[in-house]
Amino acid sequence: MDFSVVFVVAIVALAFILLFSVVKIVPQGREFTVERFGKYTRTLSPGISILTPFVERIGRRMNMMEQVLDVPTQEVITKDNALVKVDGIVFIQVMDAAAAAYRVDDLTYAISQLCMTNLRTVVGSMELDEVLSQRDSINTRLLQVIDAATEPWGVKANRIEIKDLTPPADITNAMARQMKAERERRAVVTEADGEKQAAIARAEGAKQAAILEAEGRKEAAFRDAEAREREAEAEARATAMVSEAIARGDVNAINYFVAQKYVEAFAELARSPQQKTVIVPAEMGALVGTIAGVGELVGLAREQQQTAPVRPPRAPRT
Repeated sequence: MDFSVVFVVAIVALAFILLFSVVKIVPQGREFTVERFGKYTRTLSPGISILTPFVERIGRRMNMMEQVLDVPTQEVITKDNALVKVDGIVFIQVMDAAAAAYRVDDLTYAISQLCMTNLRTVVGSMELDEVLSQRDSINTRLLQVIDAATEPWGVKANRIEIKDLTPPADITNAMARQMKAERERRAVVTEADGEKQAAIARAEGAKQAAILEAEGRKEAAFRDAEAREREAEAEARATAMVSEAIARGDVNAINYFVAQKYVEAFAELARSPQQKTVIVPAEMGALVGTIAGVGELVGLAREQQQTAPVRPPRAPRT
C-alpha cells in the first residue's frame, strides 16, 4: 500500500513536471526561440504554446521592446588635434528574434563596441568647432552606420544621441574668451549702428528744417515784394494825382512836395548816429500849412482808391 501511494505521487509529480516543460506562456514584449535537439526550429510569439516533450526546448528568450544602451565615455582626437571626451546613448529594437539570438554572441556588447568605434571615426574626421556645433550631423551619420551594421543581426537602431562633449580646460577657457570678445564686438557694432542711425535722423531733421526755413524766407520775400509793389502803385497813383493838381495850378500840391522833402530831410537828421542834439526850427507856420495841404491831398487819394475797382490777388511766385 505504501509503495502504491509513492508510485502515484511520483506519477503526479512527473506529470506536473512534464506539463510545465511542455506548456510555455510567452509574455507580451517577448519572443522565445524553440530548439529541437539543439537546432533552431521556430519562434514562439506572446501567448501560450505547447512543445514536443523530451524533443523541443526553449532556446533564447528575446526582449522585443525598444532598449537603451549606454555608450561609455571615451577620449577622441579631432581633426585639428584637440582631445575631447565623448559619450552617448543608442536606442535599439530587436526585429528578428532568431537572427538576434544566433547571429551574434553578445548582442548588447557588440552594439556598444560598434557605437564606440564609429563614434571615434566620425568625431575624429571633424574639427573641434564642427564637433561642438554639429551634434545633429554626428547623430545622423552614426545612426546610418550603426543601422546598416546591425541589420544582419535582426536589430533596428532607432536613435543615437550624443550626451556630452567635454573639451580640455584650456580650450574651454579659450572658447570663453572668444565668446566674450565676440559679444563685445557685437555690442560695439550695435552701438555704432545706433549712432549712425541717430546721425542720419539728425541730418534728415536739419535738412527738413532748412527746407522749411527756405520756404518761409521765400514766402516772406514774396509777401514783401507784393507789399512793396502795392506801395509803389499807391505812391505812383498819389504822384499822378499831385502832378495833375500842379498842372491845374493847385498850391496845395506844391506845398505837399515841399513838406515831403522837408520831413524826409528832418527825419534823416534825427536818425543820424552822430547827431546828439536836434534843433527844431521855430518857423513852423509854413510847415503847418503844408501839412494841411497834405491832409487834403491824402483825403482825395483815399476817395479815389475806394472808388477804384478791386484787383484780384496774384498767384504766389514759384
